Amino acid sequence: MNMDLQEAHDLLKPLFEERLLKEMLQFGELKRFPEGEVIMDYGKYVRSMPLILKGTIKVFRQEEDKEILLYYLSDQETCSMAYSCCMEARKSEVKAIADEDVFLLSIPHQKLDEWLCTFPSWKNYIMRSFNVRFIDLLKSLEQIAFHRLDERLENYLREKSSRSGSALIHLSHQ
Repeated sequence: MNMDLQEAHDLLKPLFEERLLKEMLQFGELKRFPEGEVIMDYGKYVRSMPLILKGTIKVFRQEEDKEILLYYLSDQETCSMAYSCCMEARKSEVKAIADEDVFLLSIPHQKLDEWLCTFPSWKNYIMRSFNVRFIDLLKSLEQIAFHRLDERLENYLREKSSRSGSALIHLSHQ
């Protein structure tokens, strides 16, 4: 299955003004990542910001030999870490993996700051994204600090089921 520019336009239309949408589709690149594929990896420079059109991405952080799920990203969301890395030309401190097939619009770093100053809907989108990710991180911290492992596992499975829209979850014990 593929996605065309018109479908991308229709998905993003509720979020952005028409002039910005035109630029996004002109300068952005439509990409597809199959389930399990790494989209962003530790220590790699991030040259573009992914704006998810369809699908779900898991974002992880690793310290030594341990890796922790920070949050999920799904339809019409973006990774604040990717935005920050693009703006500061620095390497990624997180790993993003397609949790299911993902279609995204890859926005080149050269446009991020320009659009922030030019388009109110882009500025609002970016600020809202940072706020949502911050709340997600607070929830993750709360889970780790205040909930037992079995409660965290149950919450993870409920979230996974909710995001997939199915009570059937395909996972291994790992």
